Amino acid sequence: MKIHEYQAKEILKRYLVPVPRGKVAFSVDEAVTLAKELKSEVTVVKAQIHAGGRGKGGGVKLARSVDEVREAARQILGMHLVTHQTGPEGKLVKKLLIEEGMSIARELYLGMVLDRSVSQLVMMASTEGGMEIEKVAAETPEKILKEWIDPCLGLKSYQARNLAFGLGLSGKEVNSAVAFMLALYRAFTEMDASLAEINPLIVTTDGQVIALDAKINFDDNADFRHSEYAGMRDLDEEDPLEVEASRFDLNYIKLDGNVGCMVNGAGLAMSTMDIIKLAGGEPANFLDVGGGANVDTVRDGFKIILRDENVKAILINIFGGIVRCDRVAKGVIEAAETIEIKVPVVVRLEGTNAIEAGELLNTSNMDVIVATTLEDAAQKVVNTLRSK
Repeated sequence: MKIHEYQAKEILKRYLVPVPRGKVAFSVDEAVTLAKELKSEVTVVKAQIHAGGRGKGGGVKLARSVDEVREAARQILGMHLVTHQTGPEGKLVKKLLIEEGMSIARELYLGMVLDRSVSQLVMMASTEGGMEIEKVAAETPEKILKEWIDPCLGLKSYQARNLAFGLGLSGKEVNSAVAFMLALYRAFTEMDASLAEINPLIVTTDGQVIALDAKINFDDNADFRHSEYAGMRDLDEEDPLEVEASRFDLNYIKLDGNVGCMVNGAGLAMSTMDIIKLAGGEPANFLDVGGGANVDTVRDGFKIILRDENVKAILINIFGGIVRCDRVAKGVIEAAETIEIKVPVVVRLEGTNAIEAGELLNTSNMDVIVATTLEDAAQKVVNTLRSK
């Protein structure tokens, strides 16, 4: 789950991670009121959307008076902010972070993620603050410093010092950075985050290390431990189809292609998308209906896929391990009887009772193309598109 910058900073403050003073505003008048309370020489007005690159898109403005705050708030609130992460349609700005300006000496980068290749958290730092870390990794990977964290020991002070020295910090800047990193690690682990990104992490002219920006994602698998975070979810920032899929307990991610995919298991879903591309097609979604696929999950999956106007064909690829293939076939047939399906459907079922499943599909009234292998299924679904 993603949250806004102002929410991330509110959480970080509770863990004693230094952040600028600021509050969220939902109107121009509220932005002005908050600016007056801050009494800062420079006030920063920042659009709150789930995307990076806000400054380049005109979503971050500096104001040196109350009138400038009012004007900046008027310009940003209600705009469709377009960044490299939103796509050309942009995102509607409904809230602002009104924050004190900082005296910046240096801009750095600090982030934390799980490195699945070694099953350890990794803290990353770079002198290239304010830049897209993906660009830094691609062009100058040597500028990204890393410290892997033993889960039994946690982040140690010497590791934080290694990063601080690697960033070229000195004197009290080092102590400030070490305290910052230790606090960020504690926040990351205790709130079950999947990502923490401070970009830029700034060093002020008086040697303090502060999170000028903050991006935090929560691990959905730990939701049961954090009921307090449910209210922080902003459905306006999420794709409507993904929101609806979550209500059905389906794992769905919308993509840009035209082949709808319904698969059980994340690994199989990824393989299915790969082979569709290999066959010359483009997947329209990632949809994992889970190991216990049944009539309800298949029907709900169809509903979600067909609501995407870009979908011109559907590929169902189910492995019958936990679930029997004939039950899935019955689910497909029953779902087709209750939902109007106007696009070609290719079905590949493999595993327990796969032969029986094929017979059910072939003898049904459903207009379906049965495939035997994954390669066969991908080729057939792409051929249906080419024949149109």
